[in-house]
Amino acid sequence: MTPDPPTPETARAALEAWRAAVPRDPWGHDALGRALVDRDLAADRRRELHETARAFGKAVIEVIGPAAVRYEHRLHLPEPARWDGLGHRVEAVTFDPAYHRAGAEVWASGVVALAGEPGRSCEQAVLLGLLSLEGEAGHACPATCTIGLARALRRRATPEVRDRFLPPLLERDLTRAERASQFLTEVQGGSDVGVNTTNAEPEGAGTWLITGEKWFCSVADAEQFLLTARAPGAPPGTRGLGCFVVPRTLEGRPNGFALRRLKEKLGTRGMASAEIDFDGARAWPVGPVEEGFRTAVGIVLNTSRWLTAVGSVGMMRRATLEAQAYAAHRVAFGRRIGEFPATQATLARMAAETLAAQAAVWRLTLLDERSDREDAAPDEQALHRLLVNALKLHTSQVATRVVRDAIEVLGGNGTIEDFSVLPRLYRDCIVYESWEGTHNVLVAQILHDCGRLDLLGACSRHLAALGRSAGPEGAAAVGLGDRAIRALGAAATDPLPGAVAARRWLEVLARTLGALELSVLAAAPPGSPPRGEVERWRAAAAWQLAEARAVAERPEPGDAEPILAAPAAGAGAST
Repeated sequence: MTPDPPTPETARAALEAWRAAVPRDPWGHDALGRALVDRDLAADRRRELHETARAFGKAVIEVIGPAAVRYEHRLHLPEPARWDGLGHRVEAVTFDPAYHRAGAEVWASGVVALAGEPGRSCEQAVLLGLLSLEGEAGHACPATCTIGLARALRRRATPEVRDRFLPPLLERDLTRAERASQFLTEVQGGSDVGVNTTNAEPEGAGTWLITGEKWFCSVADAEQFLLTARAPGAPPGTRGLGCFVVPRTLEGRPNGFALRRLKEKLGTRGMASAEIDFDGARAWPVGPVEEGFRTAVGIVLNTSRWLTAVGSVGMMRRATLEAQAYAAHRVAFGRRIGEFPATQATLARMAAETLAAQAAVWRLTLLDERSDREDAAPDEQALHRLLVNALKLHTSQVATRVVRDAIEVLGGNGTIEDFSVLPRLYRDCIVYESWEGTHNVLVAQILHDCGRLDLLGACSRHLAALGRSAGPEGAAAVGLGDRAIRALGAAATDPLPGAVAARRWLEVLARTLGALELSVLAAAPPGSPPRGEVERWRAAAAWQLAEARAVAERPEPGDAEPILAAPAAGAGAST
């Protein structure tokens, strides 16, 4: 039925209907997430998580979202407060009160407190995914950093260090909790942390003094800083880095640090990032100093990469929900825009990307849980090491495209800051692409690991196991995945030039994994999924496989050198 021609009044009514159609109970609306939980968690954990997720999802929409609209606004961003009114140096950061209202809901959910219990990754992923419906929202990064440090303290620190620093990180009451940050990057190195020069001098009695500067300090207002520094006589490169925790204050005064300035970032603007100078800050080692880089990457950075992938999926979900609801209500050219085949194709692509990424990241979450419990089998350890980098890479790239597609569905309205959440999601997605390693850095890490360890063999065995349960398309999907694995193995033998091809084959592998995970779930869904959901999962899996095949057949680009060659001096100048 063709709708009546729109008027200003009917257009605004349609926009109000669009806003009302975005689910107020996002966990109740997440059929795929609930099915994965029902399949993989024991009954008692399922019941508790469903209850917690429904309550927190509603808080995200009703409390955190409206608060984030205010404190993410350019007039209400964090500000440095280096001195108090009496001239005492305090090195603080001030926030709009709305920031703390939102943070109280995040911490009360237990997403951080669960880090005190080994193997609660599934609950943490569900909760952080719900928070990410509002983007980073100023609190996803602090929560992630706190989870990472809490895990490192629980698994690597001496009892004395653990008992001093871990308990306040696990508080659910934000007014009593301490939050953590991660300071690895220095101006001369960026991702190349092996050239870091911040040093750690032993002080005696198990403490060290940290001196140097850190260039990108997320959660600059945290009460505990996790950082890397080089001990005297330590070898060069990453092997010489120790991992330390620095309390923000000692005896009520700043502990040997100064805020140089806050970063004015493209996205994640509600969270304070800074440049910070350290001058004799007292620190405690997190695990053996000579194993510091292993602790920082193997526990802290891998936790951040996993949760960044979780957050990217959350932003994809929200963008898809916004675009679907808008297309169902907005009228243009005589019909609802969701009736146009081109718009339908965009919405279908967004939904397929989101479902496949969510299924793949859930597999990573299950592996992370085993890793955190420290009872993962060798193949699980290897698969976790591969996917934590590959899926952080893939989901952050795809999330940016999905949010951009949602903005296209909304048209010019999609670019307006106070019209929808989409501009904030888009900015945050781009930041997520660089967090915890840019794309090329992650590819290089993957190829390095694949050259030393049997990561690809473990992945091939996992795909084969999925293929046996995936239904008719299983064998073809496994064949495509194995083709990607062989190409990645060849790239790992010569990783510098191999990195160019590896990016393409990692995309093929990630898409194939997502398709297989969806197909396996659709072949044996737990309980009684909502009507039509199983068909959606199958269709999304087929779409992902088609896209993976298209990527696999895409020709390699030519030699980059002729394009990048500088013209000869004076070339093209008139005489």
